[in-house]
Amino acid sequence: MKSMIAFAFLTLILPLLSPTAFITVNAQTSDSTSYAIPETDEGIPGAGPIRRYDWFKNLWINRRKAFADRTPMERQSVVFLGDSITQGWGDQLKGDFGDLKVANRGISGDTTRGMLLRLQEDVLALDPSAVILLMGTNDLEEDADAETIAGNVKLIIDAIQKHREETPIILCQVFPSSASKKRSADDITAINQRVSEVVKGDPRITVLDTWTLFANEQGDAKPEEFPDLLHPNRAGYLKWKAALWPILATLNLTDQKATAFTPDPGFVSLFNGNDLSGWCFRPITEAMRKGRSRWLGRDPKNAPAWPLVDKITPMESRQQSEDGRYAAIAGRLVVTTPPEGRKIQQLWTFKEFSGDFTLKLEFRATPNADSGVFLLGPQLQCRDYALAGPYKDLKEYRQGDWNELMVVARDGKARCTCNGEVIEEAFEVPATGPIGLEGDRGQIEYRHLQIRMD
Repeated sequence: MKSMIAFAFLTLILPLLSPTAFITVNAQTSDSTSYAIPETDEGIPGAGPIRRYDWFKNLWINRRKAFADRTPMERQSVVFLGDSITQGWGDQLKGDFGDLKVANRGISGDTTRGMLLRLQEDVLALDPSAVILLMGTNDLEEDADAETIAGNVKLIIDAIQKHREETPIILCQVFPSSASKKRSADDITAINQRVSEVVKGDPRITVLDTWTLFANEQGDAKPEEFPDLLHPNRAGYLKWKAALWPILATLNLTDQKATAFTPDPGFVSLFNGNDLSGWCFRPITEAMRKGRSRWLGRDPKNAPAWPLVDKITPMESRQQSEDGRYAAIAGRLVVTTPPEGRKIQQLWTFKEFSGDFTLKLEFRATPNADSGVFLLGPQLQCRDYALAGPYKDLKEYRQGDWNELMVVARDGKARCTCNGEVIEEAFEVPATGPIGLEGDRGQIEYRHLQIRMD
């Protein structure tokens, strides 16, 4: 009789259960062993915490079983590896990346050591076209220190590169949160700094400044983007997507076709969209040499890299500079993210210009990126204006999107605007010189560069 009652109950209740709940029942009976968290830390790679709360063990099994079921369809995807922040974007990331093939491998509550443990089956089995990492916040809640977290991140990166050396990795900095969530600004800053040090110099890794992107003036999450001060809302996810998109474009995963461009009447193009013809490295000036020496003298260990250039180096017919810092990609002149963290370089037009002129271009910046446009010599700051000043109060600036910079130079003074808003009313310009583009930190892309001599 009891068995009949139990059967009747299951018959009634199973149709009401969510798919996740059904997977729980199934996983615990047939897949719990193969997808379960090991009972102890003995023999497990990495260091630091692995969570073993009952709710987390069940979720771990459910998610990993679902990952395995989708693996055949998700091979060669751009794989997102993370915790609840990643999981919360949805298995298909809500379609935010269009035709780009993506796979979400986030598990709510996971730690860096947990991600290392499941890396082979959940990520590398897909032979990913790229891997996007966001991890560390849950380690912090479990009292792990920055050194431990950075060590696990390094092991994850080493394993990805051992699987396929050329796999690009986008490493997102830990998002801001709140001390009320056991995630203070100081602790998160320490993690981000230590992880950046561990990966510094590896050209296969792009570090994306997602901490500055989201932090308020106190270094905490903003309630309008993180209602619980830990997880982003829809606005937060879209902001994250906008930060990732230009990096994916530089990796030739998105924006693979150049937009059609014809110079305006009377203008000539400075960039052909296909290669760096017409551009060159020029010897750095004496003033730059002195600046370089001051920076290196103050803090040799942490000073930005600043290569010396002693002779003109033409870029004729090259798709990129020798170190890959400047690259022509699908109609865009890209100043790529330096693996050193910061790297001061300048690319110049081979041709010099004299007299009055009007310069137009469009630029797109990753979070907190810093670049500049040299106007016959002096540098006009061209940055992620929303975060990197000095023009933080612009109303029309489009963060993570294309913006128009226009310079109208008359009698040695230039009026400079961004999307029509004045950023410099009377910028001093010499009588003659080349146009240049600087690289400092982050990634800046330029397109539709054109000039008219007036």
